[in-house]
Amino acid sequence: MNYVTEKNNKVYLMGEIVSDAKFSHEVYGEGFYEFFVRVMRLSGQADILPITLSERLIQGGMLEKGKTICALGQFRSYNKIENGKSRLMLTVFVRELLTELPDKNPNSILLSGYICKPPIYRTTPFNREIADILIAVNRAYNKSDYIPCIAWGRNARFVKNLSVGDKIAISGRIQSREYQKKLSDAEIKTMTAYEVSVSKLAAFDANEEFDIDIEFDLYTLQNKPSESSDADANYHCV
Repeated sequence: MNYVTEKNNKVYLMGEIVSDAKFSHEVYGEGFYEFFVRVMRLSGQADILPITLSERLIQGGMLEKGKTICALGQFRSYNKIENGKSRLMLTVFVRELLTELPDKNPNSILLSGYICKPPIYRTTPFNREIADILIAVNRAYNKSDYIPCIAWGRNARFVKNLSVGDKIAISGRIQSREYQKKLSDAEIKTMTAYEVSVSKLAAFDANEEFDIDIEFDLYTLQNKPSESSDADANYHCV
């Protein structure tokens, strides 16, 4: 992985393992395992997030339920065929295990990519402004990850004026959200969506010099509200 694509997608995560690790797949003889981690928010709520980890990073009983994992990785997407339909799946792909986080925020993400669908702007019955964004983030070997993001308040108003192809950088946290999907008149299934809740964002020209590490200093995120209700305080755009 080169330096540029490494900076485009960076996640710091710490939480409690809440599921058994299951073998997922193998690439060039290297096995990968999947499991779920509970990451606490400042509000006391929790996000249950999917993790993918290489067997070469696993030592002893470190993946037992109840153990704490601290990791640096990337938020990646892949397509999975279910009932003949393609479904976008998301996971935190661990690149390195850490002994501690560089700051006190247990859930931090930095992304830089391109808007690949028109933003969807709406207001809630309580008059809160929300915008849904899908960002394509370049990865090594000409691959891309497609990451759904949600912006609030002034960030949402800013995002609604952006277009497909615009380059954008964001910082925030990864969240899980349950919703009800109607499969038939008699069957409703509870599903889980994963997305990035945006706390700061910047739109800039593709040729513009923009150092995401400087503009969005990951190590100062603990001083900024991470709950979506506080997103207005973190508005930033170029």
